[in-house]
Amino acid sequence: MQTRRITGRLYPNRHQESKLFEWRRLHCYLYNAALSNRKTQYQQLGHSVSYFEQQNSLPEFKEVWPKFKELGSHALQATLKRVDFAYQRFFKGLAKYPKFKSIRHYSGWTYPCPSGWKAETDGKNGYLKLSNLGRIQMRGQARTWGNPTTCTIVYPQDKWYASITVACEPKRELGSGIVGMDLGCKVAIALSTGEIIKAPQFLIQAQPKIRHLAKKLRRKRQPEKRKVKADRRWLATQKRIRKQKRKVANQRQNWVHQPATEITCRHSIVATEKLNLQGMTRKGKRQNKQKAGLNRSILDVGMGMRRSALKYKLVEGEGFFMEAPTQKLKPTQRCAKCWQLTPKTLSDRIHVCSNPECGHREDRDINAAQVCEIWARGQELTSLDVEPSSATDCGSMRQLGARKRQKSRASEVVHVVESGHRERNP
Repeated sequence: MQTRRITGRLYPNRHQESKLFEWRRLHCYLYNAALSNRKTQYQQLGHSVSYFEQQNSLPEFKEVWPKFKELGSHALQATLKRVDFAYQRFFKGLAKYPKFKSIRHYSGWTYPCPSGWKAETDGKNGYLKLSNLGRIQMRGQARTWGNPTTCTIVYPQDKWYASITVACEPKRELGSGIVGMDLGCKVAIALSTGEIIKAPQFLIQAQPKIRHLAKKLRRKRQPEKRKVKADRRWLATQKRIRKQKRKVANQRQNWVHQPATEITCRHSIVATEKLNLQGMTRKGKRQNKQKAGLNRSILDVGMGMRRSALKYKLVEGEGFFMEAPTQKLKPTQRCAKCWQLTPKTLSDRIHVCSNPECGHREDRDINAAQVCEIWARGQELTSLDVEPSSATDCGSMRQLGARKRQKSRASEVVHVVESGHRERNP
């Protein structure tokens, strides 16, 4: 069984929408209260508050604040677990110290188990039923539907969505070929077959309109903390900017899946070079417009999204997604015919082999894709997708439940041993 996430848009009525806003505000208050509790306990008493301590204090907390009773205990536990995740990332050095969240930047809340909600759908449209709220109309279509496990209610860009995880067995028909692929900014995808897919540049096309709206926004009265409220015209212009950026994001998301589907319909093995996108898009030590423009182009073309889309589509069809070691193989500089290295700069868009006996001439990106294909053909299928996924202790709700059951079983064993010892030695 695999897990897939399906997102559907919600259409609540006025009463339901006001209730959703109130629940979102209460979850934000709980998040900030849990964060404040951990911070003050450590600063004043030197005590590190754990997730279990805050979870066990929820019944007393709901007695003091009765408004939180209708939210459901499992949803409140998931909000506390969200605080625990933030601290775990901080201790591992993956993020900064957790900060208090405002209601504007608090996305939503999660139902970590099937209790408290129900998806009344077969994968196409339907209704979402929430406890103490009723049925909400939902629109969205899933490619594969199964057993719903968790549900997350989010409010991005002034719209309500339900993100549902489903345990299912997806199936996809793949082709029978093998192909190499090279990712870039100007040429989004270059295949070893000679096919080139150019980047549509959605952000560049929408940039003039966004800049025009940003110029109008600067002429309106901006909000200031606890002093001046924002002008209505400023809020309206800000809403138009968000709408334009949301359109660009939707266009990019839609375009990412189209070439990935076409490639997987013709091939079952896709090989590309391994890219460190986080390092490629990292800010420079100094403010540089050229570097900022390059980062924007890399993020606009959606390399990481395309890689993830290709990988999960191939996994569904029992195919293979291979990543060649870039530093060892050097597909950009290596010749696909004689395998000799030919140093190039970023301005060199045509590969001309430096070996006089070879003299191979090809487009730079297509040559790199052909090198990846040749490398993939030399690998064994048993070594693909290199390391099997191992279970890691990430502190999820399922692992916490298993840990609780383990503790209860251990306490029962201790109790049985102690009672037997007392019977033998009265």
